[in-house]
Amino acid sequence: MGYERIAEIEDPELAGKRARAVYKAKGHSDDWVEKPMRSIAIREKLTDAWKDRGISEQKNYAILTAEISKAAFGVTPSQYKELKGLKRQNLRGHMNDLELIFSMLGEAATTEITRNRDAQGFDENKQAAVEGGSVAGGARKELEAKSGRKVVSKENYLPGNTVKKLPEQG
Repeated sequence: MGYERIAEIEDPELAGKRARAVYKAKGHSDDWVEKPMRSIAIREKLTDAWKDRGISEQKNYAILTAEISKAAFGVTPSQYKELKGLKRQNLRGHMNDLELIFSMLGEAATTEITRNRDAQGFDENKQAAVEGGSVAGGARKELEAKSGRKVVSKENYLPGNTVKKLPEQG
């Protein structure tokens, strides 16, 4: 296992291949697998932008991420995990296509706003996070109105998941 991680440091593409293999082993389609892989790349751009602007503590990343999620989906990541019946599992690994797409939109919009405004420090980055998440939230609400279906779903890729009531979405 240690050798594999060293090999991944030397060739980062190996880590991507390993992640793809894990998702495939869990029964995900090739089409679905590409979305979380792309989502990870978008997330890295966002955390790099935050790092460049004075955000360095993990707890601040969590707070900013929660702001994006609340604005995009009406729930925080911890509420979303509870809704899906997840404990320690990665939330993205249990999102459907639309949930992943709107998550990526919220993070990409936040990155764009953060960079274009050159947001500095926690407060300015928090404002950018709310606004970036709101871009995704607006698009989500429009789709829900036109499709007649909610995007936020209790569905996940765990066997025997239980049905939970959806929290009110903002």
